[in-house]
Amino acid sequence: MLDDQVFGARVLIVDDEPDDIETLKEVLLGGGFKRIISTTDSSQALELYHEFNPDIVLVDLDMPSPNGLELMKLLEREDPGLNDPPMIIFTNEVSDDVSESVLAAGAVDFIRKPNNRNEVLVRVTNLLENYFMHFELRSQNETLEERVRQRTLELNDARLETLERLAIAAEFRDDDTGEHTKRVGFSSSLLAEAAGMTPIYVERMASAAPLHDVGKIGIPDAILLKPGKLTDGEFATMKSHTTIGGEILSGGSSHVLSMADEIALSHHEKWNGSGYPNRLSKEEIPLSGRIVALSDVFDALTHERPYKKAWPLDEAIAEICGSAGEHFDPVLAPLFVDQVVPKII
Repeated sequence: MLDDQVFGARVLIVDDEPDDIETLKEVLLGGGFKRIISTTDSSQALELYHEFNPDIVLVDLDMPSPNGLELMKLLEREDPGLNDPPMIIFTNEVSDDVSESVLAAGAVDFIRKPNNRNEVLVRVTNLLENYFMHFELRSQNETLEERVRQRTLELNDARLETLERLAIAAEFRDDDTGEHTKRVGFSSSLLAEAAGMTPIYVERMASAAPLHDVGKIGIPDAILLKPGKLTDGEFATMKSHTTIGGEILSGGSSHVLSMADEIALSHHEKWNGSGYPNRLSKEEIPLSGRIVALSDVFDALTHERPYKKAWPLDEAIAEICGSAGEHFDPVLAPLFVDQVVPKII
């Protein structure tokens, strides 16, 4: 396979001496190479390079402008990158200064004129073998990297699906549609975006916010599904869903789980410090909790639950506005009303 690539390689020769070109062609053709193109006019080399897309370039050093060094620099500027074909310089002079200049310009080898047949074939063949092996290795690495990337995406998708199902399992306790979690996740991501958070933060919010009530898994049905007002003891038990949720979600290694843990613990805190479980106030409350508090309350107000009827939209909006600075973050509340509500009603 490698021999087929080497001897099927496209070879470009640039030399202002027609006899030297013919000699090189004879050597290469005799050695098994089949695809050779050449020019004696170095000013045409760049055009030929783009048309022919060579796998190796053989360039004479001493030519009218552009000479070999100038041509190599032009080719390097025109087509930089890992897949640049190797270039060999042919020269009558092989001094230290010349060799340094040639190698610095981008050539990988140089050959003294007049050409030795075996030397030309060996060097051209070796360079092409290395070129194609490195190209193949890069292709294999890119394939492996793509497979790893796809596998990582699949694992991330699986994790997110698991989180979604966990959120729905909790919500099914008192909402047999499971839609509340989805709505809170969507509106919370909209509010995070409206608040100027980064796309990564917004994406994490969309996945983490639906887990805000995962702690309800630990609340007895008699309390969770009670149609009337809860007693003080029952309400104390109900409030524990925040800490239960935090315990379920704590210790996770992912950023989404860390945010979900934060939200579970803080989405019932209030701006004025009267919330639970830790009576945090103002900026002590994590931003994620302040965001989800608005989304959760608004969705609960505007949808029927076992213990209440759905509120009319205007009354729910009035409740959000009236509670800004008391229950809700006074900056986020108007953002929610102005930029989120129109997108979710």
